[in-house]
Amino acid sequence: MPNHGSELTRRSLLAASGIALAGSGLAATERGAAPVPEDYQIEHGHIRHSVMGWCFRPMTTKDLAVHCKRMGMQAMEGISPEHYPMLREMGITVSLVGSHSFKEGMCNLQQHDKCLKILRERIDLAADAGYQRVITFTGMRVPKTSHEQLTQNCIDGWKKIVGHAEKRGITLCLEHLNSRDDSHPMKGHPGYFGDDVDHCVSMIKAVGSPNLKLLFDVYHVQIMNGDVIRRIGQYQEYIGHYHTAGNPGRGELDEHQEINYPAVMRAILKTGYKGYVAHEFIPTWADKMAALRHGVQVCDVTPTG
Repeated sequence: MPNHGSELTRRSLLAASGIALAGSGLAATERGAAPVPEDYQIEHGHIRHSVMGWCFRPMTTKDLAVHCKRMGMQAMEGISPEHYPMLREMGITVSLVGSHSFKEGMCNLQQHDKCLKILRERIDLAADAGYQRVITFTGMRVPKTSHEQLTQNCIDGWKKIVGHAEKRGITLCLEHLNSRDDSHPMKGHPGYFGDDVDHCVSMIKAVGSPNLKLLFDVYHVQIMNGDVIRRIGQYQEYIGHYHTAGNPGRGELDEHQEINYPAVMRAILKTGYKGYVAHEFIPTWADKMAALRHGVQVCDVTPTG
């Protein structure tokens, strides 16, 4: 039987001695807990926080936006363009505009026309709305097609559209996804071509435009390649956006997962990155907004710790 009295005493002593519980790994000792007060607001603000809307369904976009605004979050993404006017009225920007599905992409020549059409439309939508980034994907591997050919298909496809992105002042962000986790449709993507972050960067280099960059999803990189902090420094010139989630499981950024997010955030700040970090974890806590507040607080670091 757990000794709850001892735990309360330990936490009280830590608090009395000036050790911050929130964001230290002690803030969420049990899933479902609410470690951060409901009136929490971002304190430091060195990281520009966003959130991926689909993760919090069935919560409405408006309700999620209200919570984000209350915390001091500046942006949202992964939401329908029909909600853009509402967000603008609330003073919330869109950190990343959606486009074609990750299941369709540039590695498949048969999908080029469809993807290019959607990308052109979303580039124009983003530019007209005053947003800066549009997502893109490699798509799924094509049977009986070599790695080299799939790579060239991607490069050729992005070269066809990146000039339009340059003219409109939009950065296309290629998302690297893991192909290892087959436990859930959104935790991993078996068959996805762009599952090696080093290879994704090599394709970006081959396209040769500052308007095509990498969407560095910390969760996916940890699964497929690891060495996250070193890669953040190594590829800082090519990174245009970040996503977070806990690994394994794509859950909260708590002590039940293996990524040291405060250290990762400080590594991002060290590169001089000024863009957004979007939280794309799938909440498992009963109070999903408590999970979001906790994730934001964990990542609300200062450059020196």
